[in-house]
Amino acid sequence: MIRAATANDVAEIRAMIRELAEYERAVEQARATEEQLREALFGELPAAFALIAEDDETGKAVGYALWFPRFSTWTGTRGMHLEDLYVRPHARGGGHGKALLASLAAICERHGYERFEWWVLAWNEPTIDFYKSLGVEFLDEWTVCRLSGEPLQDLAAQAPAVRNQSPAL
Repeated sequence: MIRAATANDVAEIRAMIRELAEYERAVEQARATEEQLREALFGELPAAFALIAEDDETGKAVGYALWFPRFSTWTGTRGMHLEDLYVRPHARGGGHGKALLASLAAICERHGYERFEWWVLAWNEPTIDFYKSLGVEFLDEWTVCRLSGEPLQDLAAQAPAVRNQSPAL
């Protein structure tokens, strides 16, 4: 069963985020707190949304998908960025990952999102094979860029004043 996450799921989502980070060999980078996740998912202005995959027999959470809307200047439409897709090891192969992705694709269709995009680590062959089985297009010509920590702070310090700045900026 796939369902929308609720505020009661925050601790379980955080636990699965940590499990995903361990699998991706980056557990030290998974620093989000329950309070941050609660605000991001269920605050006044949600930054992201989540679905939960439950075991049909026990009702326990066996996976999650966390996503947020994005915008394409080329298509002039919104799209979806999948930040996390995770199914616990004991539940893999049971169709939960595909059900989560299908549910997200349905959200895209319902809202007129033309693109559904995410990243996958190059070494994660089992997941890449799974995505290939769904007909996913891999955009090898694009490279992910990230600016964080001190380089981000250094560049921000060079910013000129922005006139007519809205509160969102």
